[in-house]
Amino acid sequence: MNNFKYQAVSKDGAKVSGVVEAFNEMDAVERIKQTCNIILKVEEITDKSKGDGFLNKEIGASRMNAKAFSLMCSQFAIILHAGIPITKTVDLIGRKMSDKKLKKLLAEVSEDIQGGRSLAASFEDRGKEFLPVLFLETIRAGEMSGNYESAFQGMAEHFDKQTRMKQKVKGALTYPIFVLIIAVVVVAVLMVKVVPTFTSVFAAYGSDLPAITRSLIAVSNFFRKWGLLLIAIVVAAVIFFMIYRKTEEGRLKCGRLALKLPAFGEISQLNAASQFSNNMAALLAAGIGITDALRVTGKIITNAYVSYEIGKMAGRLEEGNSLGECLRRDPVLPDILIDMVNVGEETGELDETLNTISVYYDNELNVKIASVIGKMEPALLCFVAAIAGYIVLAIYIAMFSMYSIM
Repeated sequence: MNNFKYQAVSKDGAKVSGVVEAFNEMDAVERIKQTCNIILKVEEITDKSKGDGFLNKEIGASRMNAKAFSLMCSQFAIILHAGIPITKTVDLIGRKMSDKKLKKLLAEVSEDIQGGRSLAASFEDRGKEFLPVLFLETIRAGEMSGNYESAFQGMAEHFDKQTRMKQKVKGALTYPIFVLIIAVVVVAVLMVKVVPTFTSVFAAYGSDLPAITRSLIAVSNFFRKWGLLLIAIVVAAVIFFMIYRKTEEGRLKCGRLALKLPAFGEISQLNAASQFSNNMAALLAAGIGITDALRVTGKIITNAYVSYEIGKMAGRLEEGNSLGECLRRDPVLPDILIDMVNVGEETGELDETLNTISVYYDNELNVKIASVIGKMEPALLCFVAAIAGYIVLAIYIAMFSMYSIM
């Protein structure tokens, strides 16, 4: 959680100020309202030395090479298993690292730990702009237990699975995106260059044109006249949306909307379930307490609305509620996951249950993504064929009409 300083008017009318710990600004407001009727000001306390920005980063932030990072975790696990001390391990991997960002990071960390600093503190300070929060928390748990090897082994498996899934999705989206770009370019060229050429021919002929041809000419004229304005409007809308999405309100509303979209809403929920189960399992296996694991997981989930709801559950855990009860109170995750969490808590094997759930939701997510993309490809092809058919038909009908009169 983050700290927020506030000024408010208490229930007895006195002006008060203080600091409250909350997941985000909206959560802070809710907590302050428990003791104050009127809130005058709420502001997050930023402390760069504590790496608050780091706690919101995941693989890929600041252009970190996710594949190189996953490989680095594997190298740590292998070398530590051979019995080499952590100081020597960091130096060895750093000298052999090909990725420049990670090479520089490991060189700095190596100097720190040789000077007596802890590994987790050094990674947090040196890599707060791009390292994932799960990495830091797992290292800290490994330090406390004295078992770096299992900590890095768990991270290697987790981040390797995460990287492979992202590559699979990226590869599956390549073809539909390529088809869509080609379709837009082809239609733009036809409307701006090709159709006007035929229009001048038809105009010189002076005959009444078929309705479909007249509609094509009207569309072409519209794009030629207003095309640049339309592009400017689209660009402005995209920029506005990107700026709005960075605000607290925008992130939450976009996250909630993502869960309700046809087809893609199910993907968003499955992705959140996969992230929740994978990260909770990894953190619990590293020896982190369930409350702290839930806080960290809330920061990692990419859907802002689900992240916000999960973050609030940490406070309820501290009040004595079970994880299953917290999840069921605000059901932002699938019912199957909540039921399985209840079973895991009752049997005392929550980490193993979460591992099983993570495999299930990883598979479900892959199947759903493949299904949606599989439907997108023929839909895009049909769209392109319909546009091309409309243009060709409009031109040929006009030409045949001309020839029949000649």
